[in-house]
Amino acid sequence: MKTNDVLLRNVTKVAAFIIFLFSLHLFFAGHYNPGGGFVAGLTSAGAITLTLLAYDIKTVKSMLNINTLIITGVGLLFAVGTGFIGIFLGKPFLMHVYTYVHLPVLGKVSLHTATLFDLGVYLVVVGVTLTIIQSIGESD
Repeated sequence: MKTNDVLLRNVTKVAAFIIFLFSLHLFFAGHYNPGGGFVAGLTSAGAITLTLLAYDIKTVKSMLNINTLIITGVGLLFAVGTGFIGIFLGKPFLMHVYTYVHLPVLGKVSLHTATLFDLGVYLVVVGVTLTIIQSIGESD
């Protein structure tokens, strides 16, 4: 039986966008404040889960068109790969390396390997969480 969830779908469109923006804020604020890849990944997975509740799983899969296992693998490559950056520079595994770059609009910006590591953690958390949620949702 198909129910008419017009209100839920319309609210989800706005709420999921706001949740994704907050997730982006948590991701970039995580280096200096509480947050980071793990919390941002859980927040993004929550937004996608809200979309799964408002629509069916086939509609969300066609909208996103992503393979969650590939996202998890790419995230693991990012997380482990940033660990080897320290080794290539003669430092310990997962040693934090940073530099300052002058960008035209933003000015002086610091680039950190911790951001790449957080990106890997973000992708792993989103991939694993969505794999679990989709496997639960697809079982009859």
